[in-house]
Amino acid sequence: MTIAIGDKLPQATFKEKTVDGPVEITTEDLFAGKKVVVFAVPGAFTPTCTLNHLPGYLENRDALMARGVDDIAVVSVNDWHVMGAWAQHSGGLGKIHFLADWNAAFTKALGLDADLSAGALGLRSKRYSMLVEDGVVKSLNIEENPGQATVSSAAKMIEQLGA
Repeated sequence: MTIAIGDKLPQATFKEKTVDGPVEITTEDLFAGKKVVVFAVPGAFTPTCTLNHLPGYLENRDALMARGVDDIAVVSVNDWHVMGAWAQHSGGLGKIHFLADWNAAFTKALGLDADLSAGALGLRSKRYSMLVEDGVVKSLNIEENPGQATVSSAAKMIEQLGA
């Protein structure tokens, strides 16, 4: 069953590379008492994720924060080494959270896992974005095609947040 608007996020623990090394971040750490934009990608360094989806959130970080967002996070079923390298390569380290859902526990609990074995990627996340307030899903935008980042884009999230 896929998570829906109004649902509370499941408990999960992510790994994130920081300037001080890897840290564990729980859903409680990230979402309690905050308004957070989360977007997920099928894989770090994959074409649509790296050339389209992630850059939109980095470029629009200030616009999102100006609309009351406290934090932004990208989630991928990758290990923290890969996510850390992607954060550094993209210039996003320290600007948004690059969360490794290494065992897909969070992704599966959301019901947003996808078998991309046909593309040699294995179990991954569907591409989506959501606005979460104090751990509760307020908006959810799931892409029908993993090669597109339109309904889950930063521009779409800004539109949903309003002026």
